[in-house]
Amino acid sequence: MAVERETDLYAPVKAFFVRRGYEVRAEVRGCDLVAVRPGEDEPVIVEMKKTFTLPLLLQGVDRQRTGADVWLAVERNRTKKGAHNQRFAELSMLCGRLGLGLLTVTFFKTKEPFVEVWREPGAHPLRSGRGGGANGAGAGAAAPASGGSEALRAAAAALGGGGGYGVAAGGRKRAGAKRLLKEFAGRSGDYNVGGSLRRKLVTAYRERAIQCALALACRGRLAPREVKALTGCANADRMLRDNHYGWFRNPERGVYELSPEGKAGLREFAEVTAAWAAKFEWAAEWRPAAAKPDEPITANRERMRSE
Repeated sequence: MAVERETDLYAPVKAFFVRRGYEVRAEVRGCDLVAVRPGEDEPVIVEMKKTFTLPLLLQGVDRQRTGADVWLAVERNRTKKGAHNQRFAELSMLCGRLGLGLLTVTFFKTKEPFVEVWREPGAHPLRSGRGGGANGAGAGAAAPASGGSEALRAAAAALGGGGGYGVAAGGRKRAGAKRLLKEFAGRSGDYNVGGSLRRKLVTAYRERAIQCALALACRGRLAPREVKALTGCANADRMLRDNHYGWFRNPERGVYELSPEGKAGLREFAEVTAAWAAKFEWAAEWRPAAAKPDEPITANRERMRSE
């Protein structure tokens, strides 16, 4: 059973890592999936495609710059016999030489998808201190035995001699992992789907903007310091001033209010807004349609009590 979209792979791949004890987020700093096990400071990155391609392989190698364990995940379509991207024994060998993990997802009409591990991530060039393969051989050694497909030979050639993917300094690797972990920790949940294209993503920045918008929705006009006190967002003043999404208005000096676009944004990301409303005592009664279009929730609540 062939999948139609790359995003179809996300749910079974996420479930696989959740069973291994990881917390999972989709679309973190351009990575399809990032998983972090509580108590560990090394993230896992998964890049997904419907079929195994050279761009996927190169993308996986590039992700190793962060120092993370990197997996490639593709569909295993039993109907595509003989295709080069179905030769998983050879692909597994190639991934092993590069320190990449490889797993496949098989879909069925009447059963749950089956996730199969072909190769666990191993020591990769950035860890071994060499520009070649994990065992010190050039990455070109990853080419399969004679008779391998043109795509696999092209992959080996593209990566031969390091292919421009030289050893990154330890500081750069730590910085890459730190940025991933910071973005991961800044999200309250997994609201995206890995492999999404042309969709608005819920990032840590958008979540902070939602917090600020929620404060204005519940309390009406506020000064930046008041928004900061309510939400705990250290850069609330800058977010209000930059107004990246057009959610805020500055009707008078030093005071901000929610714009019509901001009200629409809270409705569009209602799941995220509800999650943050549950964390803030002052937003406990927030509802997407709790207030009149131009009336803060607190004013609306007082009006209903007086009636």
